Amino acid sequence: MIRVLRSEGHFDYVKPHLLDELICRREIISFRRRDGVVLIGVDPVREQRDRYYPGEERRQAFA
Repeated sequence: MIRVLRSEGHFDYVKPHLLDELICRREIISFRRRDGVVLIGVDPVREQRDRYYPGEERRQAFA
């Protein structure tokens, strides 16, 4: 599960396969990635058209 900050201001955990949809719907402000926090609209994230990403999955759950 990936920790996200929802647009309503509370933290939540979502399954990795739902993250792209939540980003597109603008339902999250940020999420945790192995190398730190990603701020939507500030930090680079995958574009919607790139559903397949050949690189390493970095969206992991952190405690």
